[in-house]
Amino acid sequence: MKGLIGGLLGLLLLCACGGRSLSPEEMQHKLDSIKQLEIRERLEAQGINLKHSDNPLKMFYDSLELLPLPIAYTEEFVRYLPNFKPVPQDIAKALELEGHDKQKAISLSESIGARLMLLAADEDEDRYSLWLYSLDDDYMPVDKLCLYAINEDEEQDLDGDEEILQYFTITSDYEIHLMDYSKEKARTRTEEVYTLDATRNFLLQKSEELY
Repeated sequence: MKGLIGGLLGLLLLCACGGRSLSPEEMQHKLDSIKQLEIRERLEAQGINLKHSDNPLKMFYDSLELLPLPIAYTEEFVRYLPNFKPVPQDIAKALELEGHDKQKAISLSESIGARLMLLAADEDEDRYSLWLYSLDDDYMPVDKLCLYAINEDEEQDLDGDEEILQYFTITSDYEIHLMDYSKEKARTRTEEVYTLDATRNFLLQKSEELY
């Protein structure tokens, strides 16, 4: 926490001395850099040196099964997580992955500038939430996006007569679609579309209510 506060103070002083305020995008980039630095410091305190040739994050990533794109939500996929591998607890902590010590992971097909990993956080005995992570050249997390979450309170709409399902797809071009789907009406209610930008952050391209 002290490192974060010190970094933020330094950032604010830099902005003041420079005579101009940072844009929201520049400020977020600065904050993301501070967060990554804190994670690195925390790993080094655990004896994990990311610059060493046997980077444990890289070793874990390289050990994962490969899930080719495109992919899409199915009930079987989110329940059984085929070919996912258990995540060691030191790796789960490094990735700041929530769960109850039974997290799982799989890697996605790589493209130029894109290194993605799908991580599952165990919410209870047999149900998982799914997170999409982007990684930097040291296999550190750059950004993460929730694809699927377990939330009993949101399974019914406000009137209680319509069951809502969460649905996601990732295309071969790394376009990520997140949808709320009405099971009764067989229609998509809302949709968000994300892409991966040059800094490996997930960028919201579209958000709309379809009915």
